[in-house]
Amino acid sequence: MAEAHSAVAFSFTVTHEGWDVNFDREVLNLVWQSGLRSWKKRLARFQNSIHNGVYPGHLWTLWVLISITAGIHFSGFKVPYDLVTKIMPYMRGQSLMWQLVACGLVSLTIWLCIIFTLRYTLKLLLMYKGWMYEARGKNRQISRGTKLWLSVVKVLSGWNKPKLYSFQGSLPRLPLPSLHDTMTRYLRSVRPLLDDANYNRMVKLAADFENGIGIKLQRYLWLKSWWSTNYVSDWWEDYVYLRGRSPLMINSNFYGIDAILTYPTKIQAARAATAINSCLNYRRLVERQELEPILIQGLVPLCSWQYERIFNTARIPGAEIDRIQHWSDANHIVVYHKGRYFKVIIYKGRILRPSEIQVQIQQILDDKSQPLPGEEKLAALTAGDRVHWAHARRHFFSRGVNKLSLDTIEKAAFVVALDDVPYEYEPSQPDKLDRFGKILLHGKGYDRWFDKSFTLCVGSNGRLGFNSEHSWGDAAVMSHVWELVVTDETLLIRYDENGNCIGKPEIEPPVPLRLQWEMKSECQTAINMAVTAAQKLIDDIDLRIYVHDHYGKGFVKTCKLSPDAYLQMALQLAYYRDAGKFSLTYEASMTRLFREGRTETVRPCTVESSAWVKAMEDKSFSTEERVKLLQVACMQHQIGYQDAMCGKGIDRHLFCLYVVSKYLEVDSPFLKEVLSEPWRLSTSQTPHGQTGRVDPREHPNCISAGGGFGPVADDGYGVSYIVAGEDIIFFHISHKKSSKQTDCHRFALNIERALADMKKLFEDYKMMNGTK
Repeated sequence: MAEAHSAVAFSFTVTHEGWDVNFDREVLNLVWQSGLRSWKKRLARFQNSIHNGVYPGHLWTLWVLISITAGIHFSGFKVPYDLVTKIMPYMRGQSLMWQLVACGLVSLTIWLCIIFTLRYTLKLLLMYKGWMYEARGKNRQISRGTKLWLSVVKVLSGWNKPKLYSFQGSLPRLPLPSLHDTMTRYLRSVRPLLDDANYNRMVKLAADFENGIGIKLQRYLWLKSWWSTNYVSDWWEDYVYLRGRSPLMINSNFYGIDAILTYPTKIQAARAATAINSCLNYRRLVERQELEPILIQGLVPLCSWQYERIFNTARIPGAEIDRIQHWSDANHIVVYHKGRYFKVIIYKGRILRPSEIQVQIQQILDDKSQPLPGEEKLAALTAGDRVHWAHARRHFFSRGVNKLSLDTIEKAAFVVALDDVPYEYEPSQPDKLDRFGKILLHGKGYDRWFDKSFTLCVGSNGRLGFNSEHSWGDAAVMSHVWELVVTDETLLIRYDENGNCIGKPEIEPPVPLRLQWEMKSECQTAINMAVTAAQKLIDDIDLRIYVHDHYGKGFVKTCKLSPDAYLQMALQLAYYRDAGKFSLTYEASMTRLFREGRTETVRPCTVESSAWVKAMEDKSFSTEERVKLLQVACMQHQIGYQDAMCGKGIDRHLFCLYVVSKYLEVDSPFLKEVLSEPWRLSTSQTPHGQTGRVDPREHPNCISAGGGFGPVADDGYGVSYIVAGEDIIFFHISHKKSSKQTDCHRFALNIERALADMKKLFEDYKMMNGTK
């Protein structure tokens, strides 16, 4: 237990000769530095709160206004309505000081009125979403109203540089759609999935609901939409994520992959060190709010509330419901290597530099100690059933050394897993990239702390990836972090000619501290049960990462179609060929144009998309007819995506109505059937270009290969894709081996075939019309 003794800052003994004090200067210095850092952060947060509170105004304008008011008053002129003179009788005297106080009070009142007028004006302007539906591109046509709107928004928000949370108070609430509009959209979305008899039955169920209990449920939801900041997000987080009792691994967590077309270094410790340093720099930007909020078209802000929980966050298991625990600060990370956990201090007066962190990582890699009993597979508890983990946590990790070590992991900025296997990619051997994705999705089932906001994974050959918990935030936010980490490799000189971190350590970094555990046989039995459950999930999952490099969005742009709509139509065609039928399809879109917005569902399987797919399979349709049907289908998909982003979605509204019905203990046959429909094709596009740091045309290889997730339905597919450049698209396709209806390798071939047929379709169409 030498490590435990070294953690004691001071001790004292009393003898017959007196008393003696022993103390550890290093530990006391760390305590002192931690205190200084904490106060600096408090001061920065206080300053940021003032900045955000007055945005889009400037604090210095108050002092300017006070000076102007005082100048006018003492010059003998009357300030508007002679306010200074009117409040002077309420002062304790008529001296110069009290006149200045009166000028200050008048100025503050006027200033606050102006500030709040600006804030609410900006909020009203941001409620306008007409710009979303107007044409985009080089030849776009914008209405006069939208041009005027853009000009006013630019004037209001452009004269003061925003911080990360500056727009939060100006973002509008997520609007509640009318019940009739949602019913109409829903019925239209399921029309291609139902035959006439079942569709007529669903129309009747919807009508009974809309004219019956739906009215009462809508009233309660209307009250919530006005009382709460966002009528969806808290229930979505609780009921979809935190109340889920199934394992997080594969079922909920998602992963992200390195920029596989670049290979900066093969040294594991060096690559881990630079990635850790990049993550810590990003954390500092978030904590200081120096990270600028993402602005669509450089003007319209997205909600930033999820960013706060990227770091220092863990999901804590409970018997009935989990909870998200976020700590305001952490000066350490936890590193897992060959079954052992190490606490690594990453702050010593400043964030440690990559060369200094590399020393720490190398010390861990060189450590030859063996895992303690039960330590190696401990994290399997976070991969398995949530109830089992909650009981084990309460019984075996609520006191003593186990509690201290568990607290160290959960309170860490994030967790790093140093794997003992390489992450490989070779175009001639696509199965290697599949293994790369599997390692990140689930690893061995016990070498990722699945409860942490994210685990940074480093292969033995220096390639990177991450595994992220989903309840705290969505993939777009984690993608923002990852983009910063990946682009740092291109923008900064990180390595010397030998592949080590550039520069020499300026300070001696703290030695990694091995975490201690005391696990009795009952605890080890609980861990082994979780390992068995995790292995069962791993054995049942299969993953295929298809790299489509025949063409990319460059060709799609020549077709004058949205790349996302184009790819969704390709997925519809591929699924129809794979399954012989249409399926309810989920595509995630964001609602971050509204305060505390998360996601909404786009339903890509539409009347128009099904008509086009059938035309592609029917030889009686001409090329021109197929192209027109595809254009209409893409247009409809784009409208559906825009509706979802603008708060006119279907599924979150129905979900919240269902929650209200459960609170009221009222059964609805319509809601019960809608919420039980399986999403056999669950899709999502991984965003990139959020930082704007790197031009992909100049650095085409500096783009992550995206990431993926497990299937939502037992007999379905999970498909994530990223349009990584003008000529390359990555598809991450998962399915369960226990399903006889699905095969991710077969589906990848169907995607390849669908994309080839679509390209040929447009090439033939252009040739017929004499265009290039």
